[in-house]
Amino acid sequence: MADNLRVIPLGGLGEIGKNMMVLELADDLILVDAGLMFPDEEMLGVDLVIPDVSYVTERISKLRGVLITHGHEDHTGALPYVLPRLRLPNGKMPPIYCTRLTRGLIAVKLEEHRLDKQADLRVVRPGERVKLGRFNAEFIHITHSIPDSAALAIQTPAGTVFHTGDFKFDHTPVMGEPPDLTRIAEIGRQGVALLFSDSTYADTTGYTPSERSVSETLDRIMANASGRVIVATFASLISRIQQVIDAATKHDRRVFITGRSMLDNVKMAIDQGYLSATGDVLASLDKMKKLAPEKIAIITTGAQGEPTSALVRMANRDHRHIEIQPGDTVVLSSSPIPGNELLINRTIDNLYRQGAEVLFSRIASVHVRGHAAQEELKLMIGLVKPRYFVPVHGEYRHLWMHSMIARSMGLPAENVFTLEDGDILELDAKGARVAGRTSADWVYVDGLAVGIDRIVLRDRAHLAGDGVIVAIVAIDRQTGKPIGRPDVVSRGFIESEMSDGLMERAKDVVVQALGGGAHVANKADFNTRVHDALSRFLFEETRRRPMVLPVSVEV
Repeated sequence: MADNLRVIPLGGLGEIGKNMMVLELADDLILVDAGLMFPDEEMLGVDLVIPDVSYVTERISKLRGVLITHGHEDHTGALPYVLPRLRLPNGKMPPIYCTRLTRGLIAVKLEEHRLDKQADLRVVRPGERVKLGRFNAEFIHITHSIPDSAALAIQTPAGTVFHTGDFKFDHTPVMGEPPDLTRIAEIGRQGVALLFSDSTYADTTGYTPSERSVSETLDRIMANASGRVIVATFASLISRIQQVIDAATKHDRRVFITGRSMLDNVKMAIDQGYLSATGDVLASLDKMKKLAPEKIAIITTGAQGEPTSALVRMANRDHRHIEIQPGDTVVLSSSPIPGNELLINRTIDNLYRQGAEVLFSRIASVHVRGHAAQEELKLMIGLVKPRYFVPVHGEYRHLWMHSMIARSMGLPAENVFTLEDGDILELDAKGARVAGRTSADWVYVDGLAVGIDRIVLRDRAHLAGDGVIVAIVAIDRQTGKPIGRPDVVSRGFIESEMSDGLMERAKDVVVQALGGGAHVANKADFNTRVHDALSRFLFEETRRRPMVLPVSVEV
């Protein structure tokens, strides 16, 4: 029993983002990644979605550390929200192990939340190992759309677990070395019990192109654009930022950075030597007015149509320093995150309305995927040669298709597990099996509130769909009887031309509902009478169900 390994995905399976994995032994527990997910349109007012770490907090004395594969927010963005909940019995936050650039990106985010002084960030170079109780983890260099990405080979009493992180096999990366295929193959020869492999593009045939193909496109855009070139991308996509700087430098354009997270990450990457800009190619926004449009390149956030991002503010004519002009070329250098398509399309439409030329991945080679396609997934399985296989990172169709790829590579069907968040996979000397489930719910972040209730979201959806009716009744403090005629107020329910007569009749309904008893001093009785009577009346009249809020005022 002491050598049993339990694996519990708390996020990232059956969804894009929110990646988090628990590995647990009898006395030790570690986490791999702590990511966020963007809300869908039904999550009204929600800013972010993060994993539920209740499983970990209930076993907090066993937590030995957090391993981070790379610096994208779908793998690191939950840290500011979950770290305060993961304080160890000694009051300290658990150590976080990651590569150097990843550390810098995490530090920027933690500083925003004033947690940078409390966090314990530890840099691990590729090839180095860290011991966490009975776990022994080695960081292995892998390529992705961000430098300093790592796969993890984690030695456990139940065998070696290999976690690819997000990856693709880019043999000519823009920054850093090619993937360490030699070490991956060596670990495979030594024996791997379980492989977790990135499934995001398991439905895409062939191979993923190299990041260098984007350099050629950016070069042509910078050379041919008659006006400013505005490139929107993720703030953490450091290699793409370098590509834009290189293309701008070649064509004698000054580069301007906008967007708070972009500014913070660029400053950090320059300080740590990950970005290089020769001479005075980088300039502050106040110098832009002095330059001709063909001498300007702008790097900004907002490629996903985020409402508060710099590009969206430009598209909405709401940016303090930059106004879109006819002749501008706007490049959206990213793939749409599922659920963001409507926001992105609205941003593109608004940019076109202002006379800009807009280039995005469907019509130009301005972005390449950061994830492996089917042939690379096969190569990973062939190199690692695992006994058991679990696809991770992707919606359920991606996981299922990746499972089929593993089976086509010769893995027995009973050794391939298509898990979902909360499933508990147990490995021991006898084999592997799904041993149950635990809570792996979504936790909503709304402004400064973390963990808002689903009931709140249900009420918001109710209000958005049918509006609200407020019935205000004056109540005699001594007798509990209603005084005078009630007031009924409607918001978001019915057109004003139709509401006057309906509201007058609604007042009569409230009076009738409260007239049946000698008194209605009991507040619960008052609420029930008014709510039920008004709800029934309004549905019969309009076939709609607004939220009904009875309010009693004692006088």
